[in-house]
Amino acid sequence: MQPATTDIRPGQSVELLKELHILTRDGRMNQDSRRKLKQVNHLFQFIEPLLAELRADHADISLVDHGAGKSYLGFILYDLFCQERAPGARLHGIETRAELVERSRALAARLGFAGMSFHHLSVAESLACEDLPARVDIVTALHACDTATDDAIRFALARRARFIVLVPCCQAEVAATLRRHKARMLASPLAELWRHPIHTREFGSHVTNVLRCLQLEAHGYQVGVTELVGWEHSLKNELIIARQQGLPGRRAAERLDELLGTLGLEELRSRFFAPS
Repeated sequence: MQPATTDIRPGQSVELLKELHILTRDGRMNQDSRRKLKQVNHLFQFIEPLLAELRADHADISLVDHGAGKSYLGFILYDLFCQERAPGARLHGIETRAELVERSRALAARLGFAGMSFHHLSVAESLACEDLPARVDIVTALHACDTATDDAIRFALARRARFIVLVPCCQAEVAATLRRHKARMLASPLAELWRHPIHTREFGSHVTNVLRCLQLEAHGYQVGVTELVGWEHSLKNELIIARQQGLPGRRAAERLDELLGTLGLEELRSRFFAPS
């Protein structure tokens, strides 16, 4: 264990970090906790200017953390920004595991984070939930595994989110589909990109994020992709930030459809859907 003073941002609540078990009771952290805090704090640096832009427009910012898990990101966003700089903001965490929702509710109550609420909802339930804003400013999903990132995108599109911030993780669905249709696709030289199992996994992960970006562009978002932190801290390191621009992108929709067909992924059109 090492002292954590150099890893904590100015004004960051030490008590919160202890409650999240990032810090021990004596204010130290292990290497795994240090990596976790570095990732979340670095992600905050990308989200902070979006929140500042929204606050300049309206005080009642609405943010939804979809697939929140233990809500590390939500609590740190609220602590570092909303608590002092946007007290009218509302931060909602959506999670399917009831015990994590109850734990987050209890922690928010102990810390006096009145603008945070947590919802035990399935994806389908979140789409219809009237306790969530009809229009959301920001939807985030940090390390939402496999199709959970797509669930966050679906929610964000339904609630017309102004910004979408995603750090995908453990993407297996596209790779499994590529694997099932490998024999049929081997007639094309493109299939060499995923002929070997390790390439199937890595190519499938890459294609998943390409399809997500095209989908967002098709729905009228301007999309940027970068790395979150250095690869030594996390192998799940791709950061996608999308800003609503308005008109649907017809060319992106065409490219999305063509790519699904070229790679034999037609059965996934209902997941990577473009505007009708």
